[in-house]
Amino acid sequence: MNNRVKALRTARKWTQREFAERLGVSRQSVHAIETQKYDPSLPLAFKIAGLFETTIEDIFEHRAD
Repeated sequence: MNNRVKALRTARKWTQREFAERLGVSRQSVHAIETQKYDPSLPLAFKIAGLFETTIEDIFEHRAD
């Protein structure tokens, strides 16, 4: 799954650590999501979208393999 998490996070000037704390996950989890090595659970995706005040569809895009 492609995502814009890193671009949105850096636009808000949040470090990975700050963003992770807001989400209640580890910094390593944020890194894995940003590098597209891990797709977040649906509840976490909703939480991410809520923090960025946008929709899940605006952040995540299905990647055809």
